[in-house]
Amino acid sequence: MSGAANPVRGEATVRVAGETLVLRPSFAALVAAEAEIGPLFAMVERAAEGRLALGEMVALFWHCRRDWPAGLTREALGEAVAAGGLTAALPALKVLIGQIVAGR
Repeated sequence: MSGAANPVRGEATVRVAGETLVLRPSFAALVAAEAEIGPLFAMVERAAEGRLALGEMVALFWHCRRDWPAGLTREALGEAVAAGGLTAALPALKVLIGQIVAGR
């Protein structure tokens, strides 16, 4: 529903409830995520150590959402990520972490 990801912008996709949704790690999105979950580099370190909490991943995805369906709530996103399994969300998380570390 939200279209294709643009890799030049560092965008990623995640499947939620049968839909492919786009995540865009814009400056504003990353600032909002950082305000909620703390410093992004600390989050990256936790992810590298296997200590990233599900809530942190969902918060990052939520703040990086682009053109998502109006009815999709954050709670529904969390439930969908949990139901789909963390392994299914890892490719999108990897792209977002790459953008945080490398910048664009």
